[in-house]
Amino acid sequence: MDSEQGLQNIGFGYRPRAVYATDPAASRGRLVAEPESPTRTPFQRDRDRIIHSTAFRRLKHKTQVFIAHEGDHYRTRLTHSIEVAQIARALARALCCDEDLAEAIALVHDFGHTPFGHTGEDALDERMARWGGFDHNAQSLRIVTELESRYAEFDGLNLSWETLEGLVKHNGPLTNAEGEGLDGPVPQSILDYVARHDLELARFAGIEAQCAAIADDIAYNAHDIDDGLRSGLLTLEMLEEVRLPGAILAEVGRRYPDLDPVRRGHELMRRQITAMVEDVIVASRERLRILKPASADAVHDAGCTIVAFSQRMAADEKELKRFLYANLYRHEAVVAVRAHADRIVKDLFDAYFARPREMPEGWREGLGAVDDGEKARLVADFLSGMTDTYAVKEHRRLFDQTPELS
Repeated sequence: MDSEQGLQNIGFGYRPRAVYATDPAASRGRLVAEPESPTRTPFQRDRDRIIHSTAFRRLKHKTQVFIAHEGDHYRTRLTHSIEVAQIARALARALCCDEDLAEAIALVHDFGHTPFGHTGEDALDERMARWGGFDHNAQSLRIVTELESRYAEFDGLNLSWETLEGLVKHNGPLTNAEGEGLDGPVPQSILDYVARHDLELARFAGIEAQCAAIADDIAYNAHDIDDGLRSGLLTLEMLEEVRLPGAILAEVGRRYPDLDPVRRGHELMRRQITAMVEDVIVASRERLRILKPASADAVHDAGCTIVAFSQRMAADEKELKRFLYANLYRHEAVVAVRAHADRIVKDLFDAYFARPREMPEGWREGLGAVDDGEKARLVADFLSGMTDTYAVKEHRRLFDQTPELS
């Protein structure tokens, strides 16, 4: 479709948008009604609330791939979220949709991650198996709708419907039309919230959430390579055997035959991000041309993800992921550290569940009136909010021996 088709400008604080974009002036609102801001759109306010939250600050000391103790230059959840937001905004701008909404969803998407990355999530999910398990996406929703306590009139951040919908469904619908989970049962905390504020789990998310989702893939594919090169677990020679980075490294070698390895690695990172972003823009514009969605609702009902890689780039990205799993995420050095992190999380859960008074003031009130399931969820809320460094500190306080994470 013509890039100018359907563009509108609706006044102060609002930007030109396509007809299929989410309209901030037509937001479905918040669970607790609030007066609108005269200077910011609802999605700009959401972004600001997210940035000023406690959960956002904690991302600074939560692991991406490498445990934080291993060095100051590796990605954390905070740096990753900022990088995802930058890419999401670039995609939203190119597709003429709401950049602020795409950015807000990108910044909040990792709020529910535990300390020590996916290792911590797996450990907590195992301990919570009797009470519905643990899912980081559902935990993100709990944080922004219940656990943040910054406002006098409501729990959570009281974000707009569109931001919450994008947070919960940025990777696609959670149920079919009959309400059955597409990837197993939908976490109860999501169902509980949807009963009060329907996020339409069977429909696709808006185009801005789709921008945030693909931006997440682009960011971690590139930046995990960067961290892998820094750690020495990956080499440029290894990457030359993988189709996408190999082609980029070959081009860099032709243009700069005497370039040192560090700069070659940086050239790979920026060129790979650019290649993926440009591929998404071209492929998504073609889908928009074919589907011709005339409204944001048409995106929700499209029956497919619109913002996605081309078929060829999708195949290259899958090959790259397989390479990273085999050579980085499952490298014996990473696996050994993750085993120690797994023990720390499980030990802490067991200790708090047996002796909940070990949790600090503000978490232990009212424990005498809850059953085991409620107590376990409270422990999971507390434990999942920890940074890596605080989890290690607490383990040292509660146990005689704490595994070394280096």
